[in-house]
Amino acid sequence: MMIDDIPDQALALLRKGTVLPAHPLALDAKRTLDRQRQRALTRYFMDAGAGGVAVGVHTTQFAIREVGLYEPVLALAADTVRDWADGPRALVAGVTGRTEQALSETRIARALGYHAVLVNLAKLKGASEEEVLEHCRTIAAQMPVIGFALLPQVGGFHLSYDFWRRFARIENVLAIKMAPFDRYRTLEIVRAVHDAGAGDRVTLYTGNDDHIVLDLLQPFVVRSADGRSQVRARIRGGLLGHWSVWVKPAVALLDRIHAVPDGAAMPEDLLALDSIVTDCNLAIYDALNDLRGCIPGCLEVLRRQGLVEGTWCLDPGEVMSHGQAEQIDRVYRQYPEMNDDAFVRANLERWLSDAGKSRALVA
Repeated sequence: MMIDDIPDQALALLRKGTVLPAHPLALDAKRTLDRQRQRALTRYFMDAGAGGVAVGVHTTQFAIREVGLYEPVLALAADTVRDWADGPRALVAGVTGRTEQALSETRIARALGYHAVLVNLAKLKGASEEEVLEHCRTIAAQMPVIGFALLPQVGGFHLSYDFWRRFARIENVLAIKMAPFDRYRTLEIVRAVHDAGAGDRVTLYTGNDDHIVLDLLQPFVVRSADGRSQVRARIRGGLLGHWSVWVKPAVALLDRIHAVPDGAAMPEDLLALDSIVTDCNLAIYDALNDLRGCIPGCLEVLRRQGLVEGTWCLDPGEVMSHGQAEQIDRVYRQYPEMNDDAFVRANLERWLSDAGKSRALVA
């Protein structure tokens, strides 16, 4: 499957840049898949205006592979998107492991109708960059690839400018999610993509939870080696665990950013949203505790909204950090405009229903 095989409208969404929530995993108290609420989450993302979903990624919990849930969870999300969404949506599957495992997961995703795979390279830590590139080429021969620059604190490792320049030249690379949580590394990847001559082909997505709004607002200047010419590059969308909650305001935020013409002055209130979104992320993603409670933090927000019943993770030791619930209380009080509780409350019953789209969406 090549990029040109992606349906036109789904490809246009990915190229323009969109909100791609990293799909959480809804479990019951026995830590088994709650299919009704898993489906409800996907329906919520679709009705909130997300351009698609990323499934089998960190927020979905990597342990789904160990308990036989990888294919069922991907299948449920894909079926729900096709059944529920009013128009085309992008389906992204997370693939991980060394090449044999990643290839197996890629084939599952392709068979289920996914459009691209987000390649997590954490298991290749310690391999040479040439080995990592060969791994990526092997996956790209099967399906369009989204690269993933992942910070070391959560299992990733930094790759060089030369790696990203060579990676961007792989024909079936569609996009790169940049999540190094490091401005220097982010700038280096932007420069590498454009120096590879791939700026029009490889769409940049942010995964920098500490810099979401400014990543999307900032024009990046990339100059030629002699300094005589330059282009302005932009990060077009986000593939974020943070966007697995409060999705409707996130969609409105990205729409507003996209509506600002290139070269226009940025409204001050839009710039100020960077600190607000980052502060919300501090609480939900447990930044004060090195992100240890990031997945249960997202689930806690969804629990408060009624979308999931608890913050249970496959690993019983993966729980919210001490004081994290109070931090979430704080950002709820301080930034009430950032949540979409009223939207969820108005539509929750229909998302949980077995009757399908029996009633109209309440905006």
